[in-house]
Amino acid sequence: MTSPAVPSADARQDPAIEVNRSGYPLPEPALARSDLEPDTAIRWGRLPNGLFWAFRPNATPADTAEIRLAFDAGSLDEADAQRGFAHYVEHMAFNGSTNVEEGEMIALLEREGLAFGADTNASTGFEHTIYQLRLPRTDPALLDTSLMLMREIASELDFDPAAVERERGVLLAERRDRANYQLEEALDRYRFETPDARYVDRWAGGTQETLRGADAADLRAFWASHYRPENAALIVVGDLDPDAVEAAITAHFADWQSDAPPPAPRDYGNVDFTRPAAEEIHLHPALSERFTAFALAPAQTPLDTAEERRATVLRQIGYDAVNRRLTRLARQAGAPFKSAGFGSGNVFRDARVTRLIVDSVDGKWQAGLQAAVAEYRGALERGFSEAEIAEQLAELDERYEAAAVGEPTRTNDFMVDRILRWVGEGRVPTTGPEAAERYFAMRAEITPDAVLAALREEAVPLAEDAHLRFRGRSAPEGGEQALRRAWTEAMEAPLADEAVIETQPFAYTDFGTPGTVVLDTREPVFDVRTVRFANNVRLNVKHTDLARNQVLVRMTIPGGKLLETRERPNAVELASRIPASGLGEHEADQLASILAGKRVGFDLGASSDALISSGSTRAEDLELQLQLMAALITDPGWRTEPVTRFRNALPDYFARLRATPGSALASGRGAVISDDDPRFSQQQIDAYRALDFDQLRAAIGPSLASGPIEIAIVGDVDEDRAIELVGRTLGALPRREEDYTPAPAALQRQFTDRRGAVVLRHEGEPTQSLVELIWPTTDDSDPDREIRMELLERVARIAVTEELRERLGQAYSPQVSNAMSKIWPDWGTFSIRAQVELAQLPAARAALAATVESLRSEPIPADMVERARAPLVAAYDNLLKSNSGWLAVADRAQSESGRLERLARAQDRARAVTAEQLQAEARAWLAPGRAVEFLVVPEGAPSPVP
Repeated sequence: MTSPAVPSADARQDPAIEVNRSGYPLPEPALARSDLEPDTAIRWGRLPNGLFWAFRPNATPADTAEIRLAFDAGSLDEADAQRGFAHYVEHMAFNGSTNVEEGEMIALLEREGLAFGADTNASTGFEHTIYQLRLPRTDPALLDTSLMLMREIASELDFDPAAVERERGVLLAERRDRANYQLEEALDRYRFETPDARYVDRWAGGTQETLRGADAADLRAFWASHYRPENAALIVVGDLDPDAVEAAITAHFADWQSDAPPPAPRDYGNVDFTRPAAEEIHLHPALSERFTAFALAPAQTPLDTAEERRATVLRQIGYDAVNRRLTRLARQAGAPFKSAGFGSGNVFRDARVTRLIVDSVDGKWQAGLQAAVAEYRGALERGFSEAEIAEQLAELDERYEAAAVGEPTRTNDFMVDRILRWVGEGRVPTTGPEAAERYFAMRAEITPDAVLAALREEAVPLAEDAHLRFRGRSAPEGGEQALRRAWTEAMEAPLADEAVIETQPFAYTDFGTPGTVVLDTREPVFDVRTVRFANNVRLNVKHTDLARNQVLVRMTIPGGKLLETRERPNAVELASRIPASGLGEHEADQLASILAGKRVGFDLGASSDALISSGSTRAEDLELQLQLMAALITDPGWRTEPVTRFRNALPDYFARLRATPGSALASGRGAVISDDDPRFSQQQIDAYRALDFDQLRAAIGPSLASGPIEIAIVGDVDEDRAIELVGRTLGALPRREEDYTPAPAALQRQFTDRRGAVVLRHEGEPTQSLVELIWPTTDDSDPDREIRMELLERVARIAVTEELRERLGQAYSPQVSNAMSKIWPDWGTFSIRAQVELAQLPAARAALAATVESLRSEPIPADMVERARAPLVAAYDNLLKSNSGWLAVADRAQSESGRLERLARAQDRARAVTAEQLQAEARAWLAPGRAVEFLVVPEGAPSPVP
């Protein structure tokens, strides 16, 4: 494909190009001034009132849709006295309007099958506020209701003073919950990098003073000024008729007008590119050690054209090649740093920043800095080798091929993001085939010299006068001057000769005589093909057309954490580190080069009852994926470097254990409810430091060598071919055990007899506290009870949210969890949690207790049951519209075949549950005297328990 060259003009310098408030070209000029070929399946337009709309028909998942209403308005549009208003308005959008009573919008959507949070949500950023609806079906009535609600948000909000007051508590709670050492560190970094930029003081959470001072009139004025048709875009993607969508959009939005004064031009503040070199040290007990060098320059903001996309590809190859060097160093024995990264990005449309970031073991920052700088300088001064670029090209070849082949089954979410970038950033919505054609047309021109030139053109040089920042738990000896000295020395140090990286062929292609199939049937519930080989390896395979050239694979070996004992409670802790040790014939870094350009997964994890390895691959790489899995269990590398990295990370992990109320609860709860059973309790750091691969090999070696294997393969795959490939790999291994029987002691799990309040302490913000009620329940062996408890969880979530969030304004996101074990007999828990202000802890405890008691003693409203039931039924409706859903079905379809019929009947069971049955379950399990109550309060605060 050839196109005429288009000048890469900066839209802000060309008055003929209309831009949005963020400085990006509007959708129309973005197309008109570009030579890129857009996705012609997108239907779009602009109503006479200025509203831009776009619709993209899409059938993945089938019979579903996504809707976004995006406003070019965010926290950067707030005056000093309005900080937090953009986010406040977002919250008020769900609190009543001209045609929807307060509190009814969420309930209305729940009745239609949309779960609050998962399907009904919104977000506020620096420049944009976006409202989201995920429709579980595409009937005209639901589309009409959804667009009606979006119009209510756009022009009909009430801002009732009483509702504003109630929501104030929720805003303050959200702000309080998110205030932690991570946010503090991020805001400090912003202020150091660009001290005069306005965004550093425009976190969407606002300030306590401005949130407490906001009134209905203030919020309405901000909303009316910014929520205007010419400042908005409506996006619909899904399995819908284009004519019907366009007509519905016109019907709901054509008469939207705004007579409020337009907003003032957005002020981004300033970025001082002449600022003298500066240093900063930021300390917090929970922070790991990190050194950052950065430099700033004016942003490069060309129009989106084929030439700019070409330059982007070259630049990205350069960044990826540098980071590949850094990753190689981090994998070595005696690695100088834990990880490092190099990259550039824009600070809005005002500046670009280039950073070199080095994460080191405590006290080792200088060695890490020297090694990372040497790699950075070596790349930027000497350039790249042919082999380095070839490896990156192999990765890009696969990526662009996948984009081209997968275009017909791209998901709704993907298509929405494509259009949002067009609307928000002026990025032309091209297709996967178009992008692949452009890439392969330029591929011969991608040389090491071309990559280096593109990288040098964008990356801001990190010279000796770069800005330097250190964060960690302890200040470096010598302070800021030591940072500068170390940087100068690293920049002036002579560069060593570059090592030659040799490639080698993959060593694991022959596992012996292919296995013989002794059983080949189709299970009757979901029509999954079930196969057994002579060596007892089980295969469950299902062809789908849901995602072009996507194949999901999961290998399961029973055992997992059931292999741990009271004497060896951390026996499988290091299982996930095995892939990082490579294979017997290939070090991890060598393996990464061998696998470049292949779509395979290489992982291992220990779940509660199994060792699991998963991969997302494609038909042409399925054999390699299975070879990797077979090699992983027959010849793991067992090299010690991953163990060293695990031990190096322990101080960071333990420093964060009590850094927030949530982490303090997570680390302290297990020991309490298990009566200090070490299998379910947080151990001391020395217990983890003592772990090694020899202990792990003793624990899981027999499972790897002969344990039962069950493989699930689903997706765009020929089933006969999949059977053949499994036969050549896992089916060719020596005979495996047919079944796995856990040790009796492994199945023993007891909930403490202790009841009442337990106080835990955290080291986070002094106003934060958390309360959790946790009850023992039972296992999931009764499918009817399981579905009732799942619905009770959803009912309780609605009830607790309405009480603590909507009525009292005490908590931002109360949580309810029902966990019924399929592993441990008679084991299950039901918990309710809320993070609240410390001063409100007594009131929150009372409110939670009263809410639970109302579920037990008062009739549960039928409408509340339906609001809980509809999203659950919708979830079952859409389960098998993705390969991940089919993988959940195929996984263990032979060893746990009884669960398939349970899954098939779950929807009917959910529909049959009554309010009376839910109340009976609440009475059976949620009695106040049966719960353990965790109260997490700041270190040093008075105990909430007398």
